[in-house]
Amino acid sequence: MPNKKVLCFLALTISVLLFSSCAPKHPPQGKVPSGTYKPYRVGGKTYYPLPSSKGFQETGYASWYGPNFHGKKTANGETYDMYSLTAAHKILPMNTYVRVENLRNGKSLVVRINDRGPFVRNRIIDLSYNAAKKLGIIGPGTAKVRITALAEAHPAKGGRLHFAGHPDFKHGDFYVQVGAFKNASNAYRLKERLSERFRVVRVARAYTFGSLFYKVQIDAPNSYDKAKDFEKRIEDAGFTSAFLVAR
Repeated sequence: MPNKKVLCFLALTISVLLFSSCAPKHPPQGKVPSGTYKPYRVGGKTYYPLPSSKGFQETGYASWYGPNFHGKKTANGETYDMYSLTAAHKILPMNTYVRVENLRNGKSLVVRINDRGPFVRNRIIDLSYNAAKKLGIIGPGTAKVRITALAEAHPAKGGRLHFAGHPDFKHGDFYVQVGAFKNASNAYRLKERLSERFRVVRVARAYTFGSLFYKVQIDAPNSYDKAKDFEKRIEDAGFTSAFLVAR
């Protein structure tokens, strides 16, 4: 059973998000373009959007983008509004609501993911101008933050949003994905390399938008904090594209 305190926290967070000034002025209507879920390539690196944001939490550096992009299209087809509380993330599902905490000054707020990026090393989220302003990031340009996925919004009948809550993002069944290949031999070669250092390594077959991929995965601890430490250990071993996934 989900933890009652966590459920109450999520209910309160979503209520505040919908009825306070932290809520987006124009929530998304209609379907998110299916292309936003497909793997994509930027700067020679392939990114694999997550099918769900459940259990997702991340610590790193936030940046922001503003006037040069105001009025242009975002990755999910919306028009970027620098005064809305939105953000770009490389792999979180579109319309995921995340809490962003500025670890430098203690400020926090909730933003909605509607774009892709930032494609700069060590940066995990690109905030809208207004979000960065509220968090005190405009001056320094970047700040160390912690982001926590709270819920995903899906269009429902009547134009209202349905929230799929995340009852517990601290414990779960986690694994680290190190690579995904269309060629099975490449996946099994990587599995052999990883098996020299890590105990449980598998190759999982999965169809993504009609294409068969061989995904190399390593089981991680069931505690989110320990799983994130495990992910860092794999990255430090030279597998910099590895990322944590909650089943």
